[in-house]
Amino acid sequence: MKDVQKNWLMMLAIVFISSALAACSGSSENTAENQGDEEAPDIELNEGNEIVIGVVGDPQSWDPIDTFLIDWSTVATSIFEGLIDRDLDLNLTPGLATEWEYLDDLTLQFKLREGVEFHNGEPFNAEAVKFTFDRLLGEEGATGPQRSNYTSIENVEIINDYEVVFHLNKPDPVLLTKLAGYGAVIVPPNYVQESSEENFNANPVGTGPFKMVSYNRDSQIVLEKNENYWKEGLPKLDQVTFRFIPEATTRLAELQTGAIDIMKRVEISQVETVENNENLTLLDIGSPTVYSLRFDPSQEPLDDVRVRKAINHAIDVDEIIEQIIGGYGNRIATYQSDLSFGFNPNLEPYEYNPELASELLAEAGVEEGTVLDVYTSGEDSTFREIVQAVAFYLEQVGIQLNVNTVEFSTLTSELIPNGNAGHMYRQSWGGWTLDFDNTAYSMYAEGEQWNPSFYDEQVQQLLEASRQTIDQNEREVIFMELTERLYELVPEVNLYQSIDRYAINQRVQNFQPPYDDRLRLEEVSVE
Repeated sequence: MKDVQKNWLMMLAIVFISSALAACSGSSENTAENQGDEEAPDIELNEGNEIVIGVVGDPQSWDPIDTFLIDWSTVATSIFEGLIDRDLDLNLTPGLATEWEYLDDLTLQFKLREGVEFHNGEPFNAEAVKFTFDRLLGEEGATGPQRSNYTSIENVEIINDYEVVFHLNKPDPVLLTKLAGYGAVIVPPNYVQESSEENFNANPVGTGPFKMVSYNRDSQIVLEKNENYWKEGLPKLDQVTFRFIPEATTRLAELQTGAIDIMKRVEISQVETVENNENLTLLDIGSPTVYSLRFDPSQEPLDDVRVRKAINHAIDVDEIIEQIIGGYGNRIATYQSDLSFGFNPNLEPYEYNPELASELLAEAGVEEGTVLDVYTSGEDSTFREIVQAVAFYLEQVGIQLNVNTVEFSTLTSELIPNGNAGHMYRQSWGGWTLDFDNTAYSMYAEGEQWNPSFYDEQVQQLLEASRQTIDQNEREVIFMELTERLYELVPEVNLYQSIDRYAINQRVQNFQPPYDDRLRLEEVSVE
């Protein structure tokens, strides 16, 4: 049986790679096939103290209150800064604030960095901090997606030019890490007030290591060195250009010819091409993003925990990771990556055991041939192949999957929140706060948008308890109990933590791929 399954998955992987190559092609020519069969062209190196980066999408607006898109943070981390920084090793470090202290659970004091200027020469000071958060929490911020992450802030009080106090309306144990996120970056008051909304969207000004000098929508954005940057000797590059190239095959072709120096999101089918080119280096990094097939436990037979456990035991997730995503995924036991605070290292993923799965289904009275509806995104070809593999495994234990493919926006905005996404559905979560609070509350708290039907009294109590203290040791104990309870209840098939891939020209020095997609370029140089 194992050999039959492995052979079937290998054939499925071949089909997936072939279809992915075809889908990525932007013309009638079989570009991907040519890349695999012909010798890669010699790279014509860019010259000068600058680099060009090929990224996927243009977020369209560069105002930090307008977006939650990772593509925004990829670029804008070089333009804007927050009070707290998060380095490439994910440690919280001083940013525009030199130090901070909780005076009590509802009072957070910041001392600000002196001598910092915005790109337009406007001074950074306490007024800029207060303006930023008044704007974020006011009418302008109410129209964007970032505001909800910071509603624990009641107001910001100016003590003097370089000291502020955040007064909170409730304890927020994740506030510090949220302040290191890209929604809380500081903006210049005078410039924002004097600019139209359209102008600030297209011509952002921050305090970061690079400043924007040109922006052509859906084409490219050019950043130049901030000569007055507060970190002495940085940045090392004079210019960084981000080119928006949605097609993976086009990004790789541009990298091979030297038109770009760094390629984001290398497809699995492109890995071998990059590895075989002596001028290129492939880099991979684990990300906070995790993938699952979420259950709707309000529907029979998934209202029986034995059935949910049986489905987990019936699927060989390790084989799916190896054969379909080329090993670029780490198995997860609960719905978070090991980068998340609250990760429980003592829990092991459910083992592949189809015999036990069949026993549990029989105990629960599930009849042979029972049909379950599963919904997935039409834009995610990789996950469609994963669902096909899941369907194969479940068929071996007597369950039939009826696979429904819909647009991503339909799935996430209409079907899931309204409990209309079938018995099971594709779920992915970025976990950008690197704290289980954000994921767990959104997924398991009663009444949340992403949780139309799951409820457990103990889980609800633990979620509320985790938000009542800023003591991280107490929270860790709570999260260990919470993850153990969720592990018992099995609200989803936890699949894998994704691994991101970058390809770089070897002329690029000191580039480290980020865990969270936020490119840090101030230390990057070229030889």
